[in-house]
Amino acid sequence: MNKAELVAAVAAKTGMSKVAALAAVNATVDSIAEALKKGENVQLIGFGTFAVVKKAARKGINPATKQVINIPAKTVAKFKAGKGLL
Repeated sequence: MNKAELVAAVAAKTGMSKVAALAAVNATVDSIAEALKKGENVQLIGFGTFAVVKKAARKGINPATKQVINIPAKTVAKFKAGKGLL
């Protein structure tokens, strides 16, 4: 399912217009993204949890040259599915 299909599904289930459903979907995604950028977790009971995880710096191997490279530390978003999702 892509974003257009999600908007159509939200519009069909709620009786909203597609324009209103698009605004609702965009607001939801933007709110989740803003919370993650602040380092906050977003927990949707029955669906899952979006969390921010800090990954430590590590060493890796370039498969093309077999040279050891340094992979810098970074912050990534993570999603853990809730029981009601599956």
